Amino acid sequence: MSEEKLLAARAEFPSLESCTHLISHSLGAMPKAARTYANQFLDEWENDSITAWGKWLPAVRSLADVVSGVLGVESGSTLILPNVSTIQAAVASCFTFDGAQKGRFAGRNKIVYDELNFSTVHYVWREQERRGAKVVVVPSTDGIHAPIDALLDAIDEKTLLVPISHVLFRSSGVYDVARVVEKAKKVGALVLLDCYQSAGTVPLDLGKLGIDMACGGSVKWVCGGPGAAYLYIRKDLLPELTPMSAGWFAHAEPFAFDMGPMRWAEDVWKLIGGTMAIPAIYTARAGWETVVRLGVDNIRKKSLRQTRMLREELLKRDFTVNTPDIDAQRGGTICFDFEGAEAVSRELNARRFFHDFRPRAGIRVSPHFYTTDEELRSFLAALDEVRKNGPKGTTAARSY
Repeated sequence: MSEEKLLAARAEFPSLESCTHLISHSLGAMPKAARTYANQFLDEWENDSITAWGKWLPAVRSLADVVSGVLGVESGSTLILPNVSTIQAAVASCFTFDGAQKGRFAGRNKIVYDELNFSTVHYVWREQERRGAKVVVVPSTDGIHAPIDALLDAIDEKTLLVPISHVLFRSSGVYDVARVVEKAKKVGALVLLDCYQSAGTVPLDLGKLGIDMACGGSVKWVCGGPGAAYLYIRKDLLPELTPMSAGWFAHAEPFAFDMGPMRWAEDVWKLIGGTMAIPAIYTARAGWETVVRLGVDNIRKKSLRQTRMLREELLKRDFTVNTPDIDAQRGGTICFDFEGAEAVSRELNARRFFHDFRPRAGIRVSPHFYTTDEELRSFLAALDEVRKNGPKGTTAARSY
């Protein structure tokens, strides 16, 4: 697919007419169809009343299968949950760390990841220390780039799980996941891959890669909004996972309202817990469908060209660019820094050049399938002008 055809999709995103949206790594632009799907949900709620569940529950499974296609895994192996924090906590509840664990995970209580992981993942696993987990956080030598060799050294026969990010949010560096999977399998550990910063902009084939579990959400590159995250579990692993985080939809017969011992769903829904966020599932569908229609391979090709161009322009300005130069090692974002970057960032957001600033990462800018080269040039021109004349003291809120 040509870039012209990708750019033709701009018409499906009304907000692009009034701003320069360079923040798809944090919040994708809203597709027009999201409003249509939201109205469909409201119509079903209003007109079908309680019988609407006959449409809503299939919609949950249907979206999960769309996500599975983007991840490169088999249908029926993915479920939808509200957010990654909930997902990580549900996975953590499948294990004990006090020596009572049985089966292939007996004697394993070590959780290994690096300090560049997203903070919510760290918070969930660090709290498992109260249940006997030994959490090993591998430091980065520069606070930006992944300490891959040190991480591999830390994974041993006591390791239960390695929860890592596929694309690092501070640098947009792509983790060498294949090496992590290889080491984990060698010692019998599991890998939980966070694809939030890759799905929708980096092609994925998690089945071929041999990933045990993966998670992410709809907020960022897939332009689906909040409330519709996902968890993939390898089907042959599923029987070995029994969560303590339970809920009625995880029951084999939720509408039986059985008060006896828990009878778990036989499929991936055994981890779904309680009632789903149906409105978010409806609005998320539009973005996922757009990504599937355009093709992640096509999106990636355009992304690499534009991030390469942007990176070169920023280096000309003698900025510190934290994003890798090599295409295969770079996600969809360019992270760069300079003295006074945070104040400049606030001014640019006030001018509706939407991006963000993060400590240690600097300014993060992300072209996507709907971004034109002219928008990148306009951003650079505004950046130069603000740096030359100084921010105007705007009180515009930071982009979170």
